[in-house]
Amino acid sequence: MTRPTWVVPTTLALAIAGTAVSAYLTIAHYTSPDVLACSSTGVIDCERVTTSAQSEVLGIPVALLGLLWFLAMVGLCSPWGWRSPARWVSVARQAAVWSGMAFVLWLVYAELFVIDAICLWCTVAHVLAFGLFVIVVWYGSGAAEEA
Repeated sequence: MTRPTWVVPTTLALAIAGTAVSAYLTIAHYTSPDVLACSSTGVIDCERVTTSAQSEVLGIPVALLGLLWFLAMVGLCSPWGWRSPARWVSVARQAAVWSGMAFVLWLVYAELFVIDAICLWCTVAHVLAFGLFVIVVWYGSGAAEEA
């Protein structure tokens, strides 16, 4: 399958946007959830989500894990990453989006059924990760040439 020319700039833009959102969430984690421009009452409650027990995995903030994941995706979805003839780059990109999507599904489950609140900023990061997943899975196998 020939890869359309929009794939590289789109995946790079999604990864950069995800990096920005995750950096914002990481800053909020290490400073105060008060810096989040988000509701803190009702179903939409960023503070409840970002301060819950599920906001850390093995003592590592989920926001930081997201930031590191999106930074890795910036490299893997850069023009260099897409052009690389090294098979490991394509494999790493695929493995990253599959593992990232699995983690996103767990986080959405935690928000809906454990925490009983949704963080809008987290949702933005989840949507960006889903976009990366769809595009990379659809167009990212092998060293297809750009159209």
